[in-house]
Formats: sequence, C-alpha cells, structure tokens
Amino acid sequence: MLKVTALTLVVALAWLTPAKVIAKPATPTFELITLGDTGGIEDGNLSAFLFRALSEENYISLDSGTLVNGINVAIENHAFDGLKRAPDDTLSAAGNILHHHVKGYLLSHGHLDHVAGLLIASPDDNSKPIYALPSVNNTMNGNYFNWQAWANFTDRGIIPRLNKYPVIDLTAKQPVSIKGTQLNVTPFSLSHPLESTAFIIEKDQDLFVYFGDTGPDAVEKEGKLDAIWHYLAKQMQTKTLRGMVIEVSFDNQRPDNLLFGHLTPKYLHQELSKFHGLVSDKTQFQDMPIIISHIKYSLKSGINPKVKIKQELDAANTLGFNFVIAKQGQRLVL
Repeated sequence: MLKVTALTLVVALAWLTPAKVIAKPATPTFELITLGDTGGIEDGNLSAFLFRALSEENYISLDSGTLVNGINVAIENHAFDGLKRAPDDTLSAAGNILHHHVKGYLLSHGHLDHVAGLLIASPDDNSKPIYALPSVNNTMNGNYFNWQAWANFTDRGIIPRLNKYPVIDLTAKQPVSIKGTQLNVTPFSLSHPLESTAFIIEKDQDLFVYFGDTGPDAVEKEGKLDAIWHYLAKQMQTKTLRGMVIEVSFDNQRPDNLLFGHLTPKYLHQELSKFHGLVSDKTQFQDMPIIISHIKYSLKSGINPKVKIKQELDAANTLGFNFVIAKQGQRLVL
C-alpha cells in the first residue's frame, strides 16, 4: 500500500491550447490533507479532507465523516507543521486547527460516513458556514440537526436554533466564494441514492475537483459525470487542473446491482477515458494526481481492499494516469 506523508507534484512545461499558450507553474498551488480515507465501516477514518490555497492558512473541509480524530492523526504525521500562525494557548493543537484554520464545510451529501465528524464535533466547534446543495442541507436539518438525532446548531430548521452554523444553499453550476478563504467553488450534482455533489474549486487560474459519492454514467443513465468532464475540458483550455479526489468503493468483482451509486476501477477508467478524450492536450494528465478515496474497509480476511483496487487500477492504466491512494494523515501539495 502506498505510504505518503508529503508529496510535491510539480511540473514546468508549456502547451498550446486553442485559446492561447499556457505555462503550467513550477510551484504548487494547493494543499490537501486526508482526515479520513474510507467509505465505511472504519469509524474514526471516514471520508473527509482539508483543502487550502498555499498562499493562505485557511482550510475548507471537504466532507467531514471524520473530523477531530482525522486532525489528530494529521498532526501526528506533521501535516500542519508548515503553518506559521501563532497558536492559541487556550486550545489544544486540534482545537487550534478546527477553530482558527477551518473556515467552513463543503458537504457532498448527507450520508453519515460524510458528515458524522461534523455532527460529533459541533458542540465544541466555533461558528462557520456549511455549504451544500439544497437537498443536502435539507437532509442535514431534517435528519440530524432536529433535536432528536442531534441539537440544531444551524440557523434554520427546528426551533430553538443555536445559530452556530450559517447554512448556505449552493446552486448547481453557479460559482460561489468561500468566506474566509481565497477559494471559489462551483458545485455539480452527482448520481447517488441520495443526491451527491462534485465541487470544482478554483483559485485564479488553478482548479481542483472533489467528487462525493457517485455512480458511473453507464449504470446511472443520468449523464452527470459526462457534464462535469465537458465542463472541465473547456476550463482546461485556459486553466490548470491540479488534481482530483474521486471515489472507488469496490473492486471489479462487485456486480452492478450492488454498486449503490459507487465506482469500481473498471468504471473509473471508463469515465476517465471519456474525460481524456475531451482534452486536446494529453500532457495535462501526465503528473496530475487522481486521488482515490472512499475504499470500503473490509472485515474479511485476505487481501487488503486498497491493495486490490490499486492493482486493478494499475493493470488497466493504458493512458498513464497518476493514481494515488488516499491515506489518513497524508499531506499532498498540488
């Protein structure tokens, strides 16, 4: 299994697009820290990432299946050692990151393996916004922040409202600035039993994409991934895609009727091949990391699911994609 605690992915090259000549910068733009890498059932290590522009010290949380435990694992792996801001002596190391560096939450959908860390941390968290599509915010307030499953820490829904988390409804395909950061985000709807989201995050001329749970277009028949690939291919005529996080929940032996809105290595390759075909300059894929998340933890004996999925991804990798298996505590600069 791949072990990475710090990875710098930098390339200095130029290419010609139909629009103009663009030089891919030699220095990284973004930082991604893995707080949780599995799609279940390993509590304490569920889908969550922190993401920031390297020009600032403020993060956005990409999902929050695991939050405080993931921050503590990242601290143990020295993922935050580069931060310069003086710590608050009244808070622990994890408290400093959560209170002073995490400026909000992007929630792809309302399944527990993507939101449990936020819920559990909410009594001791500080105020910051939750960004999500309306259906996702409705799930959060209807099923969790409802004074039955959990107290209502938001500014909408059942009274009393504790107003810790301003809830911001996103509109699909419409960009929004993320408060307290230098980042903008454009959400796209994804096919999943509960509506999910892909977040295209931008700073200036650089892009990164975080995919929540998604089924392949070949199974879901909704064309939602195809719409994202076309959008990204157009953006890449004038901008640099620095990488993506995308799920692969099961190996290729999983039958289609038991995918439940998830990808396998076979279906990820099908989707990436479509994307590859839409981009005129294929060199843009050479060093772009495709970070694989949400691999389902298994209680069965035998081969580690992460090892098997990586083997299947590599065996079919005729287009030379740069696959990186997400690992809790891992820091990547992109």
